[in-house]
Amino acid sequence: MTKILHTADIHLDSPLRSLALRDPDLRDQVHTATRSAFTRIIDTAIAESVNALLIAGDLFDGAERSARTAAYLTGQLDRLRDGGIRVFYIRGNHDAENPLTGELNLPENVHIFNGRGGKVQLSEDVWIHGVSFANRHAPESLLPKFPAPVSGAINIAMLHTSLAGAGGHDPYAPCTVSDLVAAGFDYWALGHVHRRQVHAESPWIVMPGTPQGRDIGEPGPKSATLLTIGETIEVAEVPTSLVEFLHVPIDATKTENDDGLRDLLRQVLRETANSLTSGSGVIRLSLTGSTPRRWQILRDQDVWEEAASQFARETGSLWLDKLVFDLSDVTETGSSATDELAAIMATIRQEPGFVETSRAELEAILAELAAQRRGELLPDEHAVDVLARRLSEAGAQRILARMKGASS
Repeated sequence: MTKILHTADIHLDSPLRSLALRDPDLRDQVHTATRSAFTRIIDTAIAESVNALLIAGDLFDGAERSARTAAYLTGQLDRLRDGGIRVFYIRGNHDAENPLTGELNLPENVHIFNGRGGKVQLSEDVWIHGVSFANRHAPESLLPKFPAPVSGAINIAMLHTSLAGAGGHDPYAPCTVSDLVAAGFDYWALGHVHRRQVHAESPWIVMPGTPQGRDIGEPGPKSATLLTIGETIEVAEVPTSLVEFLHVPIDATKTENDDGLRDLLRQVLRETANSLTSGSGVIRLSLTGSTPRRWQILRDQDVWEEAASQFARETGSLWLDKLVFDLSDVTETGSSATDELAAIMATIRQEPGFVETSRAELEAILAELAAQRRGELLPDEHAVDVLARRLSEAGAQRILARMKGASS
């Protein structure tokens, strides 16, 4: 029986990004979260007595250079060497631009596949194949560089790829699932897309996802993938993340007063804390539903956000990233000055000049974001207009809520 642990997209020493990191307790706890996730991978490999660890690209994060990162990584790989565990590593797009990749003298148990491709025998009947990125970009398929599977053996292939494309990810080493199936390998150890996906089981085509989410765009607990090779290949997830990001909606429709809403927030946060897979959670709450107290809640957004943040900390394992107010309109009788103003503002938001100005300002802000984050916010050509409209509506509602509060 052969055991292999498969991971990718570690982005070692990449910082977590969240408004919640303003809290010094959380910041101190998770500033080395990616290291903690990698350490858990090494711990699992040793505990499971695996034969090999596969790292399918993006071990590093961009062009950052750090002697401390190098020392930490070498120490962890030494632990595997001492345990007789081999490591197979392909360079991904981030590794190709990181100067440490070419400078490190890694332990002798580590094999790095080059850009020409190759294969290495792991055991009598298991072969590992891989192709690294030679440069930062790989606009063409890398499949032609793979050597043919070894007849009569289990063949595992390592590839860093966006497949046919994924939201928030630029195209890298593009290919299709059917291309991978046709190549004749028994297990495809993929990397690049940060969300875990099992694309096929015959053969296995597995994207393990990042072992540690870095922001609210990478929600949920993260894991690595454990292969057990006997008469068949069995696949299982093993948890790795120190902290997980979560989106949690809260329906405020039935809350009749402030006490009821506070009780609801506490209840949801306690339940969320109890359901965590990772040790800690960074949570984005969305208040939804329809309530006659909508304008009061919008007026006091800062008060409710501080309350939710405090309730999250009380759980001992949650921190608030953001409180989103997505409460729907409530039909009101009669008419007032604020109602008339609301109608005027709604008309203005439809004017071509307002729409054009809003779009231009939003595009200027989005241009400052990383390409991956822009891809998440703008999955298609209409997304800028949708986002601009949503933000302008939210701003108008907050102005109206403050005016209603001032006149009451």
